Amino acid sequence: MLSKEKRVIIGIDGLSRSGKTTFVNKMRHEVNRIDREILVLHLDDYIVARKERYNTSNEDWYEYYALQWDIHYLRDQLFKKVRVASTLRLQRYDEQSDSHTLEEISIHDAAVIVIEGVFLQRKEWRDYFDYVIYLDCPRRTRFLRESERTQKNLTKFQDRYWKAEDYYLMEQSPMENADVVINSS
Repeated sequence: MLSKEKRVIIGIDGLSRSGKTTFVNKMRHEVNRIDREILVLHLDDYIVARKERYNTSNEDWYEYYALQWDIHYLRDQLFKKVRVASTLRLQRYDEQSDSHTLEEISIHDAAVIVIEGVFLQRKEWRDYFDYVIYLDCPRRTRFLRESERTQKNLTKFQDRYWKAEDYYLMEQSPMENADVVINSS
């Protein structure tokens, strides 16, 4: 049961196209019904500039897993502060301009804070959550959720996304470490 008096931090983890955003939207509706403030943060809003995550001389999968986000910046500016701060100041990424702007986010003392994203249970972040929900969905189903245009670049999936996902599954065991696992196929 969620305490109505204190902040609760919930992580929604899952691989690409597993249904995290859809799940969070449904969750937001339910939390609003019980009259709690809910703050949703999408990890993809805080990725780094393209030059820091593409063509870095590292393997493609490593760029995606280890360089897509500034892991330590997010640990220090988001995860360490989200439980106690009344305001977060985060560098929000704009895909069109490939740049960042400072975003200020106010947080109510008794808010339910939902952070959703891929690789959320990496060791640098996992301990900051009260609960983690992992959405499990087969690779084939997730791939078919991509646009036809995106599906045509199979090599990118094989070399970048799927290798990183396999690494994450092997290194972090997200299904075993999550508080709840939901099949989202």
